[in-house]
Amino acid sequence: MRGRTGNRSRLLLLYILVFPAAAFGQSRAPGIEPAPPIFPFTTCAAIPSTPVIGLLGSTPFGVPLVERKASCLPGPSPGQSFPSCAGQAGAPGGAHGASLGSPKLFAGDIVHDQGRIWVFPWQVAHGRHWKPALAFTLATAGLVELDPRDTPYFRRTQSFAGFNNSFSSLKTGLGEGLFPVGFFLVGRVRGDSYAEKTALLAGEALADAEIVSEVMKNVDRRLRPREISNGDFADTWFKAGGGILIDRGSFPSGHAIGAFAMATVVAERYRQHRWVPWVAYGLASAVGFSRITLQAHFPSDIFAGAVLGYAISHYVILRKQ
Repeated sequence: MRGRTGNRSRLLLLYILVFPAAAFGQSRAPGIEPAPPIFPFTTCAAIPSTPVIGLLGSTPFGVPLVERKASCLPGPSPGQSFPSCAGQAGAPGGAHGASLGSPKLFAGDIVHDQGRIWVFPWQVAHGRHWKPALAFTLATAGLVELDPRDTPYFRRTQSFAGFNNSFSSLKTGLGEGLFPVGFFLVGRVRGDSYAEKTALLAGEALADAEIVSEVMKNVDRRLRPREISNGDFADTWFKAGGGILIDRGSFPSGHAIGAFAMATVVAERYRQHRWVPWVAYGLASAVGFSRITLQAHFPSDIFAGAVLGYAISHYVILRKQ
């Protein structure tokens, strides 16, 4: 049994390390153009750069949408050569891309992101984005109500012992932390600047997500299922001790919010490969489910973490591209 468990653990680690290499191989295979940015502004046509269509409005979190310019067109077909779009919004090496090059400016991006994130409740209070906020709140409240009914099953069962060993807290935590590093190193070895940018965006998304998670955990101080000894899974809020970066607080799941934040970055930047979103969100879902079977979180914690992780990457990190 130990041999099988050890083999599964090694296969999981190998999968985490090989996945970015496989994604890069798909995007940089001979005869296939590199993966395009989130908005197709890779190259410029030799026409006037007068702004034409403005995508007015803002996303939830208040990030303005990127304005399309007539001078920026999708990448050229084989044999064509268009001038570079370097320096324009949305282009590799543009304004935000350049900022990811230094640790100081990278930290500045995170501070800027946090400002966008934490003004969202104020925007909802003033009547903006209230529909998705209401839907998220109602869905989370419904799952919280169901937590005392579904959590005891995972306390009793031993069916997930092997799964829990392969997806332990330590292994999944290390996997999340090392994933952007592995992504970046593979991109650097292959000379793939798009992959390097993806890795840095994933790291930024992970940092933003974990900051949000830590703040919320220390506010709601919800007990973890494994900390409950009297069987009362309903009375769990404001019971845990406070503290930063310690094993306290259950809502939302830090593993889930980080996994889905990085999965969203990878899935959207490599979405032209149909298998990438399935693999990215599949791995994130496995990480989230493991937090339930390990009795580290309630299902509602996982749901909230997944939605918040997706929203942070989709509406804050990637919308700046």
